[in-house]
Amino acid sequence: MDDAHTSFMTEGPANIIIRDGAPEDTDQVIGLIGRCFAAYPGCVLDLPGLDADLPRICDTFARQNGRFWVAERAGTVLGCIGYVPCGQDVVELKRLYVDASSRRSGLATALLNRVLHAAQSVHATRIDLWSDTRFVEAHAFYHKHGFVMPGEMRDLHDPSNTTEYLFQKRL
Repeated sequence: MDDAHTSFMTEGPANIIIRDGAPEDTDQVIGLIGRCFAAYPGCVLDLPGLDADLPRICDTFARQNGRFWVAERAGTVLGCIGYVPCGQDVVELKRLYVDASSRRSGLATALLNRVLHAAQSVHATRIDLWSDTRFVEAHAFYHKHGFVMPGEMRDLHDPSNTTEYLFQKRL
């Protein structure tokens, strides 16, 4: 069995398994992301629009030749992350979310390490990600792990009035 199906916690809380996401995780993943968004005024899930990938998130990543993982303890999804190829030698990190109860435990780092390992295995030389300007704690996490901001921003024109910063990490 490869490490996508087994515990991959080099640091962080005990009894958490990071594994490939499965269709039966969908409701918990949507709930997790919804709770994360709810912590920011005006930030809402847009299931018919921007977040339309969520009801079929595993299929969405698979169709794009990417991967999607969940972190769970005793059947409860506490975090998620994925990546998709986006150009020659570049992958895009997507959907990194950790439940408030598991933040600052090493779980986000373990999830990020999963994508770093996967990106290297497909010979990517860079990881890109976009992050809502409101997610200041996430930005500190990305900086801590070697991501830089090249100065690019984009407006999503969604119900949350989202503006995002681009972050990049050379591998």
